[in-house]
Amino acid sequence: YQQQGLAWLDFLASAGLGGILADDMGLGKTVQVLAHIWTERARGRLKKPVLIVVPTSLVANWRAEARRFAPELQLLVLHGPDRRELYAQIAHAHLVITTYPLLARDHALLKRREFGLLVLDEAQTIKNARTQAARVVREIRAQRRLAVTGTPLENHLGELWAQMDAVEPGLLGSERTFATLYRTPIEKHGNAHRQERLNRRVAPLILRRRKEDVAPELPPRTEILRAVDLDERQRDLYESLRALQETRVRDAVAARGLEQSGIVVLDALLKLRQVCCDPRLVKLDGAATVNESAKLDHLLELLDELIAEDRRVLVFSQFTEMLALIGTALRERGLRFLELTGATRDRGALVERFQRGEVPVFLISLKAGGVGLNLTAADTVIHYDPWWNPAAENQASDRAHRIGQEKPVFIYKLICSATVEEKIQELQQRKAALAQALLEGGTTQAASFGADDLDALLAAI
Repeated sequence: YQQQGLAWLDFLASAGLGGILADDMGLGKTVQVLAHIWTERARGRLKKPVLIVVPTSLVANWRAEARRFAPELQLLVLHGPDRRELYAQIAHAHLVITTYPLLARDHALLKRREFGLLVLDEAQTIKNARTQAARVVREIRAQRRLAVTGTPLENHLGELWAQMDAVEPGLLGSERTFATLYRTPIEKHGNAHRQERLNRRVAPLILRRRKEDVAPELPPRTEILRAVDLDERQRDLYESLRALQETRVRDAVAARGLEQSGIVVLDALLKLRQVCCDPRLVKLDGAATVNESAKLDHLLELLDELIAEDRRVLVFSQFTEMLALIGTALRERGLRFLELTGATRDRGALVERFQRGEVPVFLISLKAGGVGLNLTAADTVIHYDPWWNPAAENQASDRAHRIGQEKPVFIYKLICSATVEEKIQELQQRKAALAQALLEGGTTQAASFGADDLDALLAAI
């Protein structure tokens, strides 16, 4: 399947087209891109440097993969405080790696150069075409462009438009035209005919393979939903906070309408999610007196069982403060662990230690460690708190369930019963259906977030 992917990339190059390599996580998108660049240079069709834009967390991974699979290619990494001195070396490099955050700072220097190929790794980073990074990407001069992502669509079809427009401008028209022709009819009205038209239009320029289809040798993965009942005091705190936040949200919606009340709504839901995780996350006076966390207790009991069975476990959370609380509890129990957040410097060293089996537990923030890590030493993944986007959770789970994994992988999701967390699980299915419709030619229902959803999220226990 990687050879077929390489042939598809060669087809795009022959036709002078951009495209989106959207294989599932763990199927080797990086090595396919490196093989394509190597092949194009060997044929003499690629004479200018290739610019690869990656999230900051993946710089080390790309450097390691390039050295491993394509050591003949001259590599230049534009990163760190002294990077401006390196710009003079671009003309002599084959591969030039920079990061999305640096695009805004270095755009004047980058725009002076012309690249033979622009590669956007984890291209969902530019899913909002109005961000500064997305605008700079469009201004970089490149003969051809590729997007690489395991999640080409996470929330709505507008994200697909943004990525496709970045690699093949104009294919789907303007953002407004795309919304009129496709997004509104498909997302709001479930128009199967428009869905089919969109599928046909983008199919030649998107390559998507799933692990279960092309890597049947991978051991199975099993998802286990663990329902957690809140203890009495935590439950009372949740209910009192829910009533308070519901009043606040209703007042905001009545005054400004639902669309203009997004910040208030999200803040209210954030506080309810925090109560479910641990009352100590909630910075309100009423929460300070509640010391119990049913979910943390459940996690610690589960970890005791798993470690006794000699399991290797990844624990993901949205909240770095929650990871710190989990870490404190593990230290008190004498359990060894590693922790990776956005503040972590040497990610590679931590990954190597875990892969060698030095510690049984790896605490990882979903945002910092949900992509770009190979953690096949793990056979168990725990999602401490649910997130709206099922693709983000799947990406995180795929740190363990990927090529190289030899053991069955068990994925636990801890959900507080009858709370906002349970409602998030239900909303996730709608976004998953939207992605499936685009990538597999299925159908979809409305994907918008409406007043009924708000009622459900703020419902009493």
